[in-house]
Formats: sequence, structure tokens, C-alpha cells
Amino acid sequence: MSKIDIVAASGNKYKIQEIKDILKDLPVNILSKNDVGLGNLETDEDKDTLEGNALKKAVEISRKIDSVVIADDTGLFVDKLDGRPGVYSSRYAGENSTYEENNKKLLEELKDLPQSERTAKFKTVIAIVLRDGSYKTVLGECLGSIGLEPKGENGFGYDPLFIVDGYNKTFAELGDEIKNKISHRADALKKLKNQLKVMLEVDEV
Repeated sequence: MSKIDIVAASGNKYKIQEIKDILKDLPVNILSKNDVGLGNLETDEDKDTLEGNALKKAVEISRKIDSVVIADDTGLFVDKLDGRPGVYSSRYAGENSTYEENNKKLLEELKDLPQSERTAKFKTVIAIVLRDGSYKTVLGECLGSIGLEPKGENGFGYDPLFIVDGYNKTFAELGDEIKNKISHRADALKKLKNQLKVMLEVDEV
């Protein structure tokens, strides 16, 4: 069957590749917002939930193009920080802050805590909006803790700090192949795949 175009509301090349890798066995063609001429479109993520932000991003793009659109919002929720940085994860150290700046702030806030008290979870919500405006959202999670220092050279964001339960290594140490099987986004994308089969009437693969 012919492939269905799906526009991901992101210009993040790492995220786009991750989506492509996990959905590669479905008859879909994943495009970034850059691919459809919307690279300069920035959505104000002013909702107080991941679901609200993901849906807002997807709807905004779906109103501009005739295509299926997916958008995600991801947050790191640290138990001892009452769930911070949460929905503010990408700008925790301020607007336009770098990955390194966000990581530095997080480590500073946790500096007096032993490893046993640095439990956290990553959450990803993905929203999918079809051409008729109908939508679904899915939630993926990954449990772990925040390391005492950055470790590993792979990944992005908080990956060098997030030690995955059951692995005793950070996402940045594990590498993409393992991460794409166990991460919060992988969990959400697997659920999205099941939703896509139903919403797009795709046969089992």
C-alpha cells in the first residue's frame, strides 16, 4: 500500500530520527515541520500539562497543512523536586537555555541528595491529529534516577544524567539502539503505532 505522510511537529533531528526508527515497519513517511515549510513556526508551550502542550502543537500545524500530524511533549519529573522540571524541562534554566545549562541547574538543585533519593521518571505524551480534526493522545514513561554527574556521549537533553532502572547506566551511555527500545518516547511511540493501525486502518505488521 502507498505510504501515508505524517508530519511531526518538530525540527529536532534526533527526535525525528527516533520516530522514524520506531515506526519504520508501518507504511508511513515521517516528515519534519521543516520538510513542509513550517520550520519557523514556534508554538508557545503555555499549557500546564504535557498533553496540553502536545495537542496544541499538533493542532496548530494541522490547521496549516492537509496532513496527519503528530506532536509530543516530554518532561523529566524528579520526585524530590515535587515533579520539577516537568513541563519546563526544555527551558529549566531559562528561555533558550542549552542542554548543558539545564543539566547544571538540575545537578545544583540535587547536590546534597544521595543517589538513593534522586528518583525520577521521564514522561512523553504524543498527540496525533487526523485530517478530519479527530485526535488521540498516548503516554509513555521510563523510570530511573538522576546521576551525580553527566556520563556518556550519546543522546541529548538530560540523557547524560538519567540512569535507567534495571540498567545502571544513563541513556547517553546506553546508545540509541537500546534507548529506542526502552525509553519514554519509545513507550509512547509503541502505543502510537497501535493507535495509527486503528486510526489509519493499517493492517497488522
